Amino acid sequence: MYFPYLRGRQYELLALRELLNANLLSSKIVPIIEPVKVASTILSTINAFNEKQHEFIIIRTPKVGSFVSDGKKEKYNVTYKKITESLLSDNVCAGLFIEERTYKSVDRLVERGIPKNKMAAFCFESDKIELLLHLFSDSAPKYNVIPYSPAFRLVRNGKRVMIEDKFKKKPRNTDYLASEDEFFSNDHLYFADEGYAGFSDYSIVGGEYLDSGFAPYAVAIHIVYFDDNKNLRIHHFVSDTNDDISDPANKFYEALSKLVKWNKKQNLNTKAIKTFLEMYESQTYPGLGVVKKLSIMHHIELMGNYLDEVYK
Repeated sequence: MYFPYLRGRQYELLALRELLNANLLSSKIVPIIEPVKVASTILSTINAFNEKQHEFIIIRTPKVGSFVSDGKKEKYNVTYKKITESLLSDNVCAGLFIEERTYKSVDRLVERGIPKNKMAAFCFESDKIELLLHLFSDSAPKYNVIPYSPAFRLVRNGKRVMIEDKFKKKPRNTDYLASEDEFFSNDHLYFADEGYAGFSDYSIVGGEYLDSGFAPYAVAIHIVYFDDNKNLRIHHFVSDTNDDISDPANKFYEALSKLVKWNKKQNLNTKAIKTFLEMYESQTYPGLGVVKKLSIMHHIELMGNYLDEVYK
């Protein structure tokens, strides 16, 4: 199973919702959502998953963004309450980062009727393993999301999910010109043999969280694909006129032209790739948020198709 780790930014949530509504989100895909703000988009996304009864994990102790502080503000009271209520659905798994204060979080969730076997433990530091084992000594979490490391071999209670940031983020989009095509991951080939129930990464966004964006000098489109040995690689399509931040629409068309030419040989046909091809024909510029949304959609649909084929 594949567990794409996404923050609750609008374009990431829309990527999931569009795949779900188009029936293109495989049952072997269990998204992890770390909410970053209280907003109608996160509520509508949760409701969409609940209506389809599609499993997902939502981080109940987010470390980035303003979700926790938003929940304490009066203007968000109604939306926050609706979000909290929507998370009681059977298809929702409560994600918790393992740290000292997690004791209180676990107790609160149990009091609200969420058993430990409907929780996912996120433990990224080896010195927290003992705490993880103690927290769930009486009942195993459904998932343990952990790094692929010998130090975590003791974590055996619950299904293990390996997580690693596969996206080699560059300081500037122009830097991708030096490595336009590179290896991305082969976890999908070996996770089961290594005793894991699934694998996780941060898709084409990367694990680093930035609260605000900026106008880039270059536009880059990141597309993953399988090579002849079924390794997952990533190709970066970068614009050419990158001296200043002007005319992002033209920069997008330059990058998109490279993608279209490249795909004539690759023949990728996910919903997102088809949308990119339509944009090329109509010469429309959707904005950089939509570009990132489509790249995420492509990655998740591609992995879902692979898992559905291999693990029938």
